[in-house]
Amino acid sequence: MTNGVACGFVLVLGLAIGSFLNVVAHRVPAGESVVSPPSACPRCGHEIRNRHNVPVLGWLVLRGRCFDCAEPISARYPLVEAGTGLMFALVALRFGGETEGWRLLPAYLTFAAVSVALALIDLDVHRLPDVIVLPSYPVLALLLAIGGDGDALVRAALGAVGLGAFFFVVWYVAPGGMGFGDVKLSGLVGAMTAYLTWGTLLVGAFLGFVLGAVAGVLLMAGGKAGRKTAVPFGPFMVLGAWSAILGAGYLGDFYLESLGF
Repeated sequence: MTNGVACGFVLVLGLAIGSFLNVVAHRVPAGESVVSPPSACPRCGHEIRNRHNVPVLGWLVLRGRCFDCAEPISARYPLVEAGTGLMFALVALRFGGETEGWRLLPAYLTFAAVSVALALIDLDVHRLPDVIVLPSYPVLALLLAIGGDGDALVRAALGAVGLGAFFFVVWYVAPGGMGFGDVKLSGLVGAMTAYLTWGTLLVGAFLGFVLGAVAGVLLMAGGKAGRKTAVPFGPFMVLGAWSAILGAGYLGDFYLESLGF
């Protein structure tokens, strides 16, 4: 299978996963099952037909309206589907160039799905559910182990502990600045970035704080937030991590090399 064909397959997979993540983001915070009952219109309650449940295309065919009650369907649904598909394709491009990269692909695709789900939920309800975060630790550890690089696994473990400890100190010293869910998520971010390089961890963590700070300033400047307004930090943590994983981590590697590390 060529890299282009593989990326196309992963893109389609990402579209389907994105459709499922819409369900996860809606139901998990409410404590509902993500497998039953079938998806239905939140306004009229009619079950969504299979032909209308095709990622992105279903929304376009319906012109953004429910087939039964004609009420608008949020554009967020196709945007999440398309965004997840694009993210999966970028991950395939990042890791699909060599044999070791293909072995890492399941781990980073899983982390991508987890990242999207947590970002959506944090934006909606300002929570990072343990039911998603905690099981991700053993699952991602197992998938990374398939990569077979012992040194990288040790680095991932140290990255998880190190970044987790740093976030814990920040949370303990200034508990209003972030939630404890961010502390638990930081271990995942630390592991998945440090597995690649220490520079990737450095850039991923740094960008998370920078992006969060910039967003906070913009929200205050636009009058949509004040000094004490709680801004979800999870989305910026995963955005910073993925910026580093997909390429920006090389800046961190260059910086550490210039210091002699």
